Amino acid sequence: MRAERISWWVPSADRNQGGICRNLDHRVAVGARDLLRLQLRRTGKRAMRTHDRLPEHPAYPPTLGATYLGNGKCRFLVWAPHVERLELKLIAPHQILLAMQPHGRGYYELTTEGVEPGTRYFYRLAGEQDRPDPASRLQPDGVHGASAVIDPQFAWTDEYWHGIPLHQYITYEMHVGTFTPEGTFDAAIGYLDDLRELGVTAVELMPVAQFPGGRNWGYDGVQPFAVQNTYGGPDGLRRLVDAAHQRGLAVVMDVVYNHVGPEGNYLAEFGPYFTARHHTPWGRAINYDDRGSDEVRRFFIENALAWIDAFHIDALRLDAVHAIFDFSARPFLRELGDAVRQEGERLNRRVYTIAESSLNDARLLASKELGGCGIDGQWCDDLHHAVRTALVDDRSGYYADYRGFDHLVKSYRDGFVHDGDYSEYRGRRHGNAVRHVDPIRLVVCSQNHDQVGNRLFGERLTELVSFEQLKLAAALVILSPYQPLLFMGEEYGETAPFQFFISHGDPALVEAVRRGRKEEFARFHWTQEPPDPQDESTFQRCKLNHALKRTGRHRVLRRYYQRLIELRQTESPLAFPHRDRMEIDVLLPGRAMALRNGSADRELMIVFHVGADATTVSPRLRTGAWDKILDSTDSSWDGPGSDLPQQVQSSGEASLYMPPYSVAAYRRS
Repeated sequence: MRAERISWWVPSADRNQGGICRNLDHRVAVGARDLLRLQLRRTGKRAMRTHDRLPEHPAYPPTLGATYLGNGKCRFLVWAPHVERLELKLIAPHQILLAMQPHGRGYYELTTEGVEPGTRYFYRLAGEQDRPDPASRLQPDGVHGASAVIDPQFAWTDEYWHGIPLHQYITYEMHVGTFTPEGTFDAAIGYLDDLRELGVTAVELMPVAQFPGGRNWGYDGVQPFAVQNTYGGPDGLRRLVDAAHQRGLAVVMDVVYNHVGPEGNYLAEFGPYFTARHHTPWGRAINYDDRGSDEVRRFFIENALAWIDAFHIDALRLDAVHAIFDFSARPFLRELGDAVRQEGERLNRRVYTIAESSLNDARLLASKELGGCGIDGQWCDDLHHAVRTALVDDRSGYYADYRGFDHLVKSYRDGFVHDGDYSEYRGRRHGNAVRHVDPIRLVVCSQNHDQVGNRLFGERLTELVSFEQLKLAAALVILSPYQPLLFMGEEYGETAPFQFFISHGDPALVEAVRRGRKEEFARFHWTQEPPDPQDESTFQRCKLNHALKRTGRHRVLRRYYQRLIELRQTESPLAFPHRDRMEIDVLLPGRAMALRNGSADRELMIVFHVGADATTVSPRLRTGAWDKILDSTDSSWDGPGSDLPQQVQSSGEASLYMPPYSVAAYRRS
C-alpha cells in the first residue's frame, strides 16, 4: 500500500485550550483512510482534510462564526486583522460586552456561557462600530441588523441519501421568492411531488445567502453563510432539502464567490477581503491572490463545505467564475474543487461543483494533473444561443456571434460553438475545444434566469416563439447529449415574466442599479424603459401561476416535457451519452439534422427540423425495423397532425415528411 502524508484539523475537546485545534499529522496508508475517518466520526469530532499543513502556529478551529456547543455554551470565531481591538456584544437578554481573544494571523476567538440559539449579537470594532458577523448563520433583521446564534441540530431523515450520479441530473432551476405566492422554502416543499412526477432529479436554488430586503435575485448577497431570513432561514432550508431527499431529488445551491453585494457589505472593515489588483463588473474583486488571501480563501471554502455539511446540499453551482481573478500557482477554484470532493468522500455522498463561465475554457473541467481545476461540470450557453438564433431572428448583443442552425449542429458535435475561432461580439478569438470531455459534464438549457431575466421585459420563450417551436426547443435540450436544465415554469409554458428586482434601502444605490440596467440593455439596442427593479410590482408580476399547468395547452406541454424526460431516462443512448456512439448528419442545410445515437443492440435516430416550411428528409438508418417513439406534431401533443409512419422498414435510409419546427424519434426494433 502506498503511504501518503495527510493533515486533519480536529477541534480540541479540552476547554483549557480555548477551543484551539490540534493538528494531527499522520502517515497512514491510503487504504486506511476510511478507518481513520470512521474513528474520528465515532469520537464525535468533526474532521476536515486540508490540502497543506500550515507550519505556522497556532492552528485554527475549522468553524467560523458562532458555533453553539450545547448547554448554553457557544464559541465565536472571526477573522479581523484590520481591527486592533474586538469585542463580542451580546444583546439578549441583557446587553454585555466581552473581549475577544486574539489567536494570531488576525483571528479572534471566545467561548462563553449563557448563550442559547436565538441569542443576537454584534462584533464591536475598535470600541466604536457594531457590525454583524461576517460568518453569521442568520440575520433575523436583515443585513444591517444583529446576527443570531442558531442550533446546529436538526432532525434529518435522509441518513440513507448518498446523492445521485452526475449523468442522472435533470435540473430544475428555482427562485425561491417567486416560485410560490408565499416565497418561502416551506411553500416550495408543496410542489416537490409535482417536480418528481415531471421527472426532474435535481432542484437548483438561486442564491439564498442573506441579501438586502426581501426581493432580490440573490446575487447581491453580503453574508454568504446566512440563509435569507424572509425565505425561512436555515431551518426552512433544511426542511426543504430533507423533503427533497425523501423524494429522491438532489439539491443544487447557487453560490457567489466572485463578488459581494454592495449594501450591508462590511467585510472590508474586518480584513483584506478585497483587492485593488482586479475589478469585476459588480465592483471590487475578492482577494484570492493578494496579501491575506489565504484566510479569504479559507472563508469561502469553509462556506462551500458548510452548505454540504450543515445543509446536506448535493452540488454547488459556482456563479460567474470568469470574474474570479487569481494568478496564484494554486488557483482558488482548484482548491475549492478538491475541498468539496474530499468533503463528499468524508460524508459518503456524491457531491459536485458546477461552474458558470463565459470563457468557454475546458481547463475548468480538466484534472489538476493536467493543469486544470477539476470542476465536475460547466454551464454551456452556446447551445442556448444556437437554439435561440435558430428559432428567432435575433443578432443583437452576444447573439451576433451565433448563426442558428449551423451553430446548433456544431454545438451538438463539439459542445462549445466558439472553441478558438473569432468572436465578432468580443473582437477577438474566444474559447478552446471541449469535444474530448464527457458531454454530460456540460449543462445546457433553452431558458434560465439570465437568458430570461436579462431581456428588457423578462419575456420567457413562451412569449417569443410558437407552440411548435417551444416543443422543438425543449427536445433540442432534453434529448441532447448534455446535462439538461429547466427554468421554473418552462415545462408548462409559464406566462409570467422573470424580471430583475431588488429591494435596496439606499436611494443612491437604487438609482445606480437602474442606470446600470439601462446601459446593459443598450448593448442589445433596446431603447424602451425597463421595468423599475425597485418597484415591488416588478417582483410580484414574476410570481408563477401554477394553476396554468392544469389547463389547455399548458397541460399538454407539461405532459410533453414528461415524455421527453422519460425518454431521456429510459433510453440508454440518451441516459448514457457518449460521443463515440453519436453521429450528427445534416439532412437539409440550414433546416434539418439527424442525431444517431447508441450501438447495434440499442440505437436511436432523432430528426430535428428547424425550418418554417414542411420538407422531406432521408436520414441514414441501419437495415431493419424502426419504431416511432416521439412525434412532436402528433395531435396528442396538440400538434397539427403527422403523416410519419409508426414503423419504418429500412434498407439503408428512410424517407420522412417533417412539418415545420418538428422533432421525431425512432428506435431500432
